[in-house]
Amino acid sequence: MESTTATKNPVLIYTEQTPNPESLKFVTNKMLYAGTADFRTRELADEYSPLAAALFDLPYVKSVYICNNFVTLTKELNYAWEDLMIRTKDFIKNYVAEEKPVILDGFAEAMTAAEDKRMSEINYSEDDGEMVKRIRELIDTYVKPAVEMDGGNIEFKSYHDGVVTLIMQGACSGCPSSTVTLKSGIEAMLKRMIPQVKEVVQEMA
Repeated sequence: MESTTATKNPVLIYTEQTPNPESLKFVTNKMLYAGTADFRTRELADEYSPLAAALFDLPYVKSVYICNNFVTLTKELNYAWEDLMIRTKDFIKNYVAEEKPVILDGFAEAMTAAEDKRMSEINYSEDDGEMVKRIRELIDTYVKPAVEMDGGNIEFKSYHDGVVTLIMQGACSGCPSSTVTLKSGIEAMLKRMIPQVKEVVQEMA
């Protein structure tokens, strides 16, 4: 009787530059997390992501963003990617190959609950409520797919008196070209689609 041994597909990983010189996108051939997970603090990583916590152990890692099959790392300013890229690729590759946990159960629910609580504390009029819904739909449909390719994400935060405030995540956070993206891209689109929008700004971390 022949015995068959299941062979695992090897983990492949490559890097992609992002518009943010401090951020690098590490793309794998494995699904890491079906969603978006933004870890700007060690505390949040320790609670919900063993992978992000392990990456924060590296002295040059400033923030970790995990989405689908990639990880975007933002480094501290006093380091150069040329010195770090190969060792970081190997680190992530080995972690994924060992099938260690990436995101713990309960993370998505906790983030959704926090977002629902935040939104419930903002009182919109009926007209503004409809506008907020439309703004969020436009961002989800047109903005997110584009910035995801660059290793980042943009989330709606608030709307008040014609001003839309957005949260930048991953490579978008702290990116020198994010102002151009906001003004020439997102602001122009929203003004065209929703005349009541006067300005788009980003939340400053």
